[in-house]
Amino acid sequence: MRFIGNRSSGKQGYAVARVAAQRGADVTLIAGHTAGLVDPAGVEVVHVSSAQQLADAVSKHAPTADVLVMAAAVADFRPAQVATAKIKKGVEGPPTIELLRNDDVLAGVVRARAHGQLPNMRAIVGFAAETGDANGDVLFHARAKLRRKGCDLLVVNAVGEGRAFEVDSNDGWLLASDGTESALQHGSKTLMASRIVDAIVTFLAGCSS
Repeated sequence: MRFIGNRSSGKQGYAVARVAAQRGADVTLIAGHTAGLVDPAGVEVVHVSSAQQLADAVSKHAPTADVLVMAAAVADFRPAQVATAKIKKGVEGPPTIELLRNDDVLAGVVRARAHGQLPNMRAIVGFAAETGDANGDVLFHARAKLRRKGCDLLVVNAVGEGRAFEVDSNDGWLLASDGTESALQHGSKTLMASRIVDAIVTFLAGCSS
C-alpha cells in the first residue's frame, strides 16, 4: 500500500543509541520504520508506526530522561484521512489528499522544559537534514532552525544524492546554542554517533561546572 514517508533508514539513531549504551547510559530508543536494523543490545526499544505514536512515546519517557536525542526524521504532515482500502486510479484524475500538520515533537519538549515540566532534562539534541536554496546555504538554514527549535545542540546533515539517507556513512556540522560550531568529518555512522555522544558529554560537563 502507498504512504507518505521519507528515505531515512534510522541507522544514525540506532548508532547513537548503541554507542550511548556501550558507554554506560540507560537508553530508551523510540524507533519508527527501520526495516533490517537489529535492536541494539542493552537498549529498551519502543517501536512506533506513526508520528503521533512517536510523540506519545516521547511524552511518556521524557519526564525521566536526562538527555533527548531527536534523530528521528518525523514527517511534517500526515493525511487527514487514512483510506481503509486501496485508492483506485480511476478515470477522474489524481485524488486530492488533504494534509494535516504533525506536532513538532522536538519543539514540544523544549517548551515543556522551559515551563519546568521536565526537571531532569539536561540536554536536548536535535537533528536537521538541510539543503541550500536561493535564501541561503545549509548552515544558514541550520542556524535558523537552531534558533527556532531552541534545543541545546543541533546535528546538521546536508542531504542529496548518496548523502545522509540510506547510506552507512555521514558528515555534517554540530551547532550549539552558545554559538559554537564544529565540522563533523565524513565517517561511518558509528563514528558519527561517537562524536555526537562526545559532544553531549562535553555539554553536560559544562552544565555541571
